[in-house]
Amino acid sequence: MPELPETETIARDLDHELSGRRIVGVEVTKPDVLREVDADALARRVLGAAIVRCWRRAKLVVLDLSTGDRLVVQPRFTGALLIDRGRLPDEERRYSTLHIDLDDGSALHYRDIRRLGTVALMSPDRWERYSGALGVEPLDPTFTTGHLSAILRGSRQAVKKVLMDQRLVVGVGNIYANETLWRAGIDPSRAADSVGWEEAERLHEAIVDVLGESIAARGTSFRDYRDASGAKGSFEEQLAAYGRGGLPCRRCGGRLIDTHAVDGRTTVFCARCQR
Repeated sequence: MPELPETETIARDLDHELSGRRIVGVEVTKPDVLREVDADALARRVLGAAIVRCWRRAKLVVLDLSTGDRLVVQPRFTGALLIDRGRLPDEERRYSTLHIDLDDGSALHYRDIRRLGTVALMSPDRWERYSGALGVEPLDPTFTTGHLSAILRGSRQAVKKVLMDQRLVVGVGNIYANETLWRAGIDPSRAADSVGWEEAERLHEAIVDVLGESIAARGTSFRDYRDASGAKGSFEEQLAAYGRGGLPCRRCGGRLIDTHAVDGRTTVFCARCQR
């Protein structure tokens, strides 16, 4: 967390609010979140640069700068990028690890309570190498049923684990792996290479639909996820599997099983209608 819908929401918010703004100040208060650059080099390379575009790749929020460098933020569990126009609550400021002052008087904070997320500054060449090691975007037209089926046929690991492998398909984490497999009616523990074509069709449709629906709801907020204005997402209300262990299945009425046996992460599924 955040996964694809949450980082997509953050990136869209930032792009709308920050594109064209120029960086006039940088303060790093917790340098342990930095990667590939230290605080002095970060300030030196970004001061005076304009933010050209904010977008998402995988579970990353990417800020393209006029210098060609890219700020690459991986929020992980408790990270958030928050726009501050003078009204950011003190509780959020307390966990700010760095803030970037902009030419309109606003600021961008990277808030991370547990400091498990990262902020990197990458040159164009470095970004191309980094991004090239990541898998296909599930909302890209190149992600077809055939592409997904080929990925699944190439592995004997549990299908849920394959869906969460960022080297194969990006952006799908534990929440949305549970949801898409429930919607497709596939047991998360099944070997990926046992998933037939018709099942792969259902799973492909479920992945695209669930991610799209969550983006429309501005993501899922259980605890720490916030959008760029500090608001929560509402997709939690639509979840059919994740977070519902022990409750009735919304499709067949059977009791949903909650286990850590599949990949060490919380897995919720219906043994009656997921095969």
